[in-house]
Amino acid sequence: MHAKARIHADPVLEFDRFDCLPDSLVLLILNKLEDVRSLGRCSAVSKRFSGLVPLVHDVCVKIDRVVTVDGDSDAALNLSSPKPQNILSHLLKLVLFAITKPFHDMGGNPNGAGRPLFPQLSQHSPAQVLRSFSHVRNIRVELPSGDVGVEEGVLLKWRAEYGSTLQNCVILGGTLVSRKAAGGVHEPPPDDSGTMPESFYTNGGLKLRVVWTISCLIAASTRHYLLRSIVDEHPTLRSLVLADADGQGALRMGAEHLRDFREHKPSASACSNRTQVPACNIKLRYAPCLELPGGLALQGATLLVIKPAGDGSGGGHGGRKEAEPFVSGAFDGPLRFAVKALMKRRTYLLEMNGF
Repeated sequence: MHAKARIHADPVLEFDRFDCLPDSLVLLILNKLEDVRSLGRCSAVSKRFSGLVPLVHDVCVKIDRVVTVDGDSDAALNLSSPKPQNILSHLLKLVLFAITKPFHDMGGNPNGAGRPLFPQLSQHSPAQVLRSFSHVRNIRVELPSGDVGVEEGVLLKWRAEYGSTLQNCVILGGTLVSRKAAGGVHEPPPDDSGTMPESFYTNGGLKLRVVWTISCLIAASTRHYLLRSIVDEHPTLRSLVLADADGQGALRMGAEHLRDFREHKPSASACSNRTQVPACNIKLRYAPCLELPGGLALQGATLLVIKPAGDGSGGGHGGRKEAEPFVSGAFDGPLRFAVKALMKRRTYLLEMNGF
């Protein structure tokens, strides 16, 4: 019989080859993580990681739930619960929660010093979490759900660009049905004038689109208001996105928008929980039924392109050319096809006062 081999530590394995990697390469790896929870866990690995995590350039903060300011966890809203219909009205009264748990749970550092790695994170909010990152360039914050409540089966998507005020906004809406249920209607040929049917005015169709427009603009201006402290505290920031897990809406601020934000402070609205929405020009395009790739159709398909009044968006070719890249690239997949098809339709011009 063979003698049993002894198990003993191999001195060669005690050498950590990860220590041979330069800090620049480790930072490149950490930037690929992005998720703030994962970065928080990495901070607990070693003293070296604890010093490198605050230097990452790309951070994504996903918010699972929100609780009231008084910290009542029983009132928490989470993704598994029914979507709250009044989340927009309460958004600014809520403290964003459950994004700092990986940081908050680190009672001490790996060296046993007994002090938190991020002692300043006593408030559970994106601004507090992001203060730990001193060189951040790209930030994405994701809310647990969309802000605008819609009826079942209704598709409503919006995208907005903001500087110190609204720059561009595009809204796509309609009722999403199967192609068979839609009667197999195909997209009208390009030479179709796309005249609005009389029923659009008499059955409340136009009124519903106005409600969509106002609701989406309020949602965008509310999110813009929430980003003020993040922009002010991160001079290295180049891109900032505030979206939601439902994919309903997304507000984006690029480098030029951020510069404009810092140079011209936004004005708060009368209700003081969002920024002022300026007077706008709206281009509405409509199709009774629009066939989409993948066996779906969009009934009452509506595209709303919104720009502030007085910036060349009142029907001139210059404003149209400037808005086209933003509009055509606002959505992906079948929704991109829907936008391109609706852009061929007849345009109706609307005006809206600021609020």
